[in-house]
Amino acid sequence: MRARVAKVEVPQPAPPAVLGTAPSASGREVAPPRLARYELVLPSGREVGVNLCGEGVPLVVIHGFGGEGILYAQTLARLVRSGFKVITIDAPGHGRSGAVPLWSGFDRYTSLVSETLDHLGVERAILVGHSMGGRVVSELAAAEPGRVIAVVLIDAIVGEVWDRMVDLFRAAPPLYAAFGLGLLADTASTLPLFGNPQQALKLARLLTPTSAGHLLRPWRLAGPVLTILRAPSSDAVLARIGEHGLPVFVIHGDSDVLVPLRNARAAAARTSGTLVTVHGARHSWLLSDPETFPALLAELQRGPLGDAIDAALAGRGADGTAGPDGLPADAAFCRPGAPIFALTPDTTPVPLRRRHRPPRYRWSIDSASDR
Repeated sequence: MRARVAKVEVPQPAPPAVLGTAPSASGREVAPPRLARYELVLPSGREVGVNLCGEGVPLVVIHGFGGEGILYAQTLARLVRSGFKVITIDAPGHGRSGAVPLWSGFDRYTSLVSETLDHLGVERAILVGHSMGGRVVSELAAAEPGRVIAVVLIDAIVGEVWDRMVDLFRAAPPLYAAFGLGLLADTASTLPLFGNPQQALKLARLLTPTSAGHLLRPWRLAGPVLTILRAPSSDAVLARIGEHGLPVFVIHGDSDVLVPLRNARAAAARTSGTLVTVHGARHSWLLSDPETFPALLAELQRGPLGDAIDAALAGRGADGTAGPDGLPADAAFCRPGAPIFALTPDTTPVPLRRRHRPPRYRWSIDSASDR
């Protein structure tokens, strides 16, 4: 279901979208939390598309090139059950966010994310970036480490191999056009038409409006294309993240032919991060199966990601999974009375009869100490 989007200067709750299903602790399915969609007008006058749901540790998701936050709706609904307040932000030129000048750098993207979080009242968060979004959250983490609980890079365009690919794109721009076509083909191929037709239909419903928007306004993507092509090497950004000692989790499909796995290995080594290899997964695996990433993240929560969250809570004067005075963890990481609390919809679960599917993909975890 597509929600009507509220365009607000003073935050007011918008009619939410309800998409997909989420597992309960008992193994039964429950209706997912309602996902509220907004088009916010920031103090700077910029417009930004935002999706919100859940309560708990703030988890900010930045999508890949050509996407928008709503495409991850099913996965986000399941993440809420793991104790996260999920926030997606549409990058400039994507979704409900305004375009950027053609010659903008990634600083325009990170400033939009930073201003949006300030406007919502989110002071610290786990930053998650898929593909192009991985470069955005890396830049933000390097520039504002005090805002970061942990960095999660999913098939991200950061690392030594990607930097060499960009050099090739600059020398032969048609190669980048071929890459873009490959990205579209990869996204289309993630539809599980035979393995899970129902999921394929849900994903197709989400992808259709996004694709139609690009067909009607293709010029909006020109800015992001040039930003990627003009971006300097990501090595210095990764180095700064490593110097700050931020917890980093590099998650990558080993069948990703667009951004090869060796790129992820280089990024994990540069940041002393944890490498998670998703077996048999292509570049857009995060869209094709809503179960894998929440299950993977839950395993990390029982280990190094949980340690990072506990350390961040302790730094805010809180213990365990609760914020000050026993309130949910988002109270520890958001300003008191922050607008995000009024904007986030209720998350009361409604039981369903069907059971959720197990994760489609398997993964292996390789920590920095193992390498």
